[in-house]
Amino acid sequence: MPDMSGSCHETRDAASGMNSIEHWCREHAITEVEALMPDMAGVARGKIMPVAAYCRALGMNLPEALVLQTVTGDYPEDQSAVDPSDRDMVLRADERTIRLVPWAAEPTAQVIHDCFHTDGSPVAATPRYVLRRVLDLYRERGWRPVVAPELEFYLVKRNNDADYPLEPPAGRSGNVERGRQSYGIDALNEYDPLIDDVYDFCEAQKIELGTLSHEAGVAQLEINLSHGDPLELADQAFLFKRTVREAATRHGVYATFMAKPMEREPGSAMHVHQSVVDAHTGENVFATRDGERTALFHAHVGGLQRYLPAAMSFLAPNVNSYRRITKYLAAPINVQWGIDNRTAGLRVPLGDAASTRVENRVAGADANPYLAVAASLACGLLGMTEGVEPTPAVEGSAYRMPYELPLSLAESLRALRECPPLIDVLGERFIRAWSAVKECELRAFLQVISSWEREFLLRNV
Repeated sequence: MPDMSGSCHETRDAASGMNSIEHWCREHAITEVEALMPDMAGVARGKIMPVAAYCRALGMNLPEALVLQTVTGDYPEDQSAVDPSDRDMVLRADERTIRLVPWAAEPTAQVIHDCFHTDGSPVAATPRYVLRRVLDLYRERGWRPVVAPELEFYLVKRNNDADYPLEPPAGRSGNVERGRQSYGIDALNEYDPLIDDVYDFCEAQKIELGTLSHEAGVAQLEINLSHGDPLELADQAFLFKRTVREAATRHGVYATFMAKPMEREPGSAMHVHQSVVDAHTGENVFATRDGERTALFHAHVGGLQRYLPAAMSFLAPNVNSYRRITKYLAAPINVQWGIDNRTAGLRVPLGDAASTRVENRVAGADANPYLAVAASLACGLLGMTEGVEPTPAVEGSAYRMPYELPLSLAESLRALRECPPLIDVLGERFIRAWSAVKECELRAFLQVISSWEREFLLRNV
């Protein structure tokens, strides 16, 4: 992919970009275009258009209220973060994101869009803009972040009744996993036909995959994305989720990125490896040339420790997310940091100076990748600009230490509202929109009576 540098405030030549897209579509004999924007939940919204109509339109319009749509399809009462007239926003294609839709029956392209008001100003409540905003703040200081997400997910039998628990699917041998198979090669090979489709689809979309492994849960897999520019990697993670779900559907199963889809099984994470390089020299500012960790490294870790609890709703955005935050099941419970320590929320992998980085293990796989990356980098940036000192690196199990992370969505949203520095970095208008959406979802959840409540409370209290 071309270089992803450039400010979110710079004016791009829309006509030039569309000429590039039109040329690409002709080269690939494209007949349709999926015009996409990621919403608050990371769901793809947009339109599917004939290629000629798309290129004539030089983009498209969508209602601004879409940024407030909840994961259930509802809208919050508080819509103060958008224009009260429900006006349109103008979507401009990021020509650098154009890719094939490899599973489409006809030659189809997909393009990710940025959202603007009619006066040309960006729509501040959109996730892609929020990440651009954070990257601008790094750029102003001569820094460039580098990230590498790792995404875990489960394969499950098709489930058409939400009252029934999810179950693992049969593999190619016809057998169903019954025990945990961490890093099991034969267990992984059970899903070879599906995995082959995932790799083929990702190659066609220029999504660069690293290692694939079987995780601790039953039919739980993990794929690492290659490291690179945060916006490009968030785009890839956004498209990767679509890709895995499509591949699973073609094989008669579901793929789910829920943080905790099954009882008594580990949750699914989106670990975010992050480092910062000098924009001029390209050298990692986290380590000296002889491998010593720098003051900026420690300040970045200190910022993550100080601000991650307030940023928790971006890393754990759903009520289900907090079921994952539990001891001894490969998820962190605090913001301790340690060298090659997987029990800590912040792990520093072993490596040379150039690869010195922090692995944020807090985010769930259900997080919007744009917002999870933006929030994690924002916390580190605040630490670097404020000179925050981290606690001493933890040795041994961090599970012996107290919980430090919010344990509910309501608690997370309250912590966010009480954190002016993080609100300032991510943008007050966006925070208003995010809070309205999440509080609406929380109210909807609290109206649901679970089977557990019926089973244990119906005749006993």
